[in-house]
Amino acid sequence: MAFLSYSHDDEKDAAWLHENLEEFHVPKRLIGQLTDMGPVPKRLSPIFRDRHELAAAADLGEEIEEAIAGSRFLIVLCSMSAAQSHWINEEIKCFKRLHREDRVLAVILDGEPFASDFPGREHEECFPPALRFHCDRKGRLTAQRAEPLAADLREAGDGRHMGLLKTAAGMLGVGLDDLAQREAQRWRRRMTIITAASLAGMLGASGLAYTAIQARDEARDQRREADGLVGFMLGDLREKLEPLGRLDVLDSVGARALAYYEKQNKADLSDAALAQRSRALTLMGEMAQTRGDLPGALARYREAMEGTAEAVRRSPDNPQRLFDHAQNVFWVGAIDYQRGQMDKAGAAFREYRSLANRMVALAPGKPEYRLERIYADTNLGTVLMDQRRYREAADIFQQSLEPAESLAARFPDNLVYQKHLSEALAWLSEAREYSGQFDEALGHRRRQLAALAALQAKYKDDTDLKSKEMIAHRAVTRLLASQGKLAAASQESAKASAVLNSLSKIEPANTEWIQWGAFINFERAGLEVALNRPREARAIADAACDSARKLATRDRSVSAWRIGLQLSCLEVQARIALRTGAKDRALNLSRQALALARTDKNPIDRGMSVTKAETMLGNALRADGQADASRGAYQRALAAWPANMQQRPSELADRAMLLSRLGRQAEAADARRRLSAMGYRYPDYRMEGN
Repeated sequence: MAFLSYSHDDEKDAAWLHENLEEFHVPKRLIGQLTDMGPVPKRLSPIFRDRHELAAAADLGEEIEEAIAGSRFLIVLCSMSAAQSHWINEEIKCFKRLHREDRVLAVILDGEPFASDFPGREHEECFPPALRFHCDRKGRLTAQRAEPLAADLREAGDGRHMGLLKTAAGMLGVGLDDLAQREAQRWRRRMTIITAASLAGMLGASGLAYTAIQARDEARDQRREADGLVGFMLGDLREKLEPLGRLDVLDSVGARALAYYEKQNKADLSDAALAQRSRALTLMGEMAQTRGDLPGALARYREAMEGTAEAVRRSPDNPQRLFDHAQNVFWVGAIDYQRGQMDKAGAAFREYRSLANRMVALAPGKPEYRLERIYADTNLGTVLMDQRRYREAADIFQQSLEPAESLAARFPDNLVYQKHLSEALAWLSEAREYSGQFDEALGHRRRQLAALAALQAKYKDDTDLKSKEMIAHRAVTRLLASQGKLAAASQESAKASAVLNSLSKIEPANTEWIQWGAFINFERAGLEVALNRPREARAIADAACDSARKLATRDRSVSAWRIGLQLSCLEVQARIALRTGAKDRALNLSRQALALARTDKNPIDRGMSVTKAETMLGNALRADGQADASRGAYQRALAAWPANMQQRPSELADRAMLLSRLGRQAEAADARRRLSAMGYRYPDYRMEGN
């Protein structure tokens, strides 16, 4: 069935894995099913151990090769000792020459995969060279990197129980959840046996003592198995479900995991169990946040953060504990960010960066920890973006792009690294756009869309990739419109809406998609107004305004929902009203916008919101022939403009119009020259030059 390759130093672990695989009972319902590995067998035996079953021979290599040739799988126990073994490397090459490479199963004991890529850490490598690279048909190593299937027996990884299940699932060609269901059934049967044994034991003191010991051992086994199942639910199962956008199933997964730990005495939880409980809470928080329940999400994150902080206190130099804690610090900061509380968000993101730096210092060879530091810098860049410090943000994003490109290039099959490269391009593009560098911004977005198209060809059902595509098309729409290319912008906007519609069918309650969709359609309606198609603009705007109202009703603490989306709704409706001659409606909408803008708690955002609303009111009064009142509104708009604020090109265009209408032509001309140098050509701006 399988050939077990290992180092002499790992004899004890090899014996354990050998015994447990040969005694593994395949669920009856799976036996005979056809998989990519062939029909599911009744047992996983025999498992050959090259230094155990094989007798001494004149030509040991020939006998080993015969055993490898007769095996369907090669199981490699990976450790720092194994990585240095010439014979293990030769056995892997031999198997790859004779069989399919996907039937090589790695089982990690110690060390780190691919540590040899990092100077000074070569001694930590646990994968032999033949495992790290593909082989040609003659068994010769190539330069093409391989990503072997691996189970991790370390406590910080899958643990022994889940590692055994992963290895068995790989050999059977079935999903890990199929075997996990079997383990859950065994657990329930075992609990029944324990209860019966306990009752029977009451007949005699000796029987009671025996049963107590048995129950203690069974309870210990139960916890071990339950921890393994919870680890599976929070790991492998989540990885399968999350790209599909199945938030309902993930909610159920998190709730079941949390229910198990709620029954335990938290003081008695092991470090591993405490970490599992915190991950369950974090998962529940993420799902609540995605559904728009920010108070519920924040409560979960804070409870999880208490657990991860305790884990860090117990093991301050454990990078995995720091990683788990950093996730909760980030999510608490993300909610502060979402609520417009930038000082709190900035503090949380700085703590997150400090934790990321500690992780990298403790384990410099771990790519995932390096990625955390990139994430941390990106988060601080987003705060700078909201503070309108676009050039500073662009510098940070430019610095984070190179390491993101490096990780993506080194690990082309790692979806996480590829996605982060997409995000790095997106943030850099937005910072360049708001700094008035349209060509550079457009180039980054085009590159992002090309990368996303390649990924979606491989991961067709990944909703996160579709979401990124939608946002990228929205950005390209905005960039093309800024350059006056309205027809091309309209086509991009239609692409964004098409992706939005496909996402909405998968998960209609996803508030992030609803928010992005509303902004996309407000901008699309604005394009229709600029193209003098008010009827089409009204239909699009009405749908977007309906979505915006639903979000604002859901949670009024989210400033983007309560103010940003509502102002966009009122603004585009007022523009449509003016275009169709509905002056009274335009005046009414503008006054509503002004009342709403004054409620913004963020000083910079409030200033710009009031400026926008007063400008809307001035335009409506001007159209109504109220020249003096219109001038007063324009003066108030300019007075509300935040001082010393870096302006986006569209805002500079609005300012040029205000200055012109207030008779400050020299200042208006200077603003127009700056816009012309950027290549800003939006039609409304050009029309407002009078």
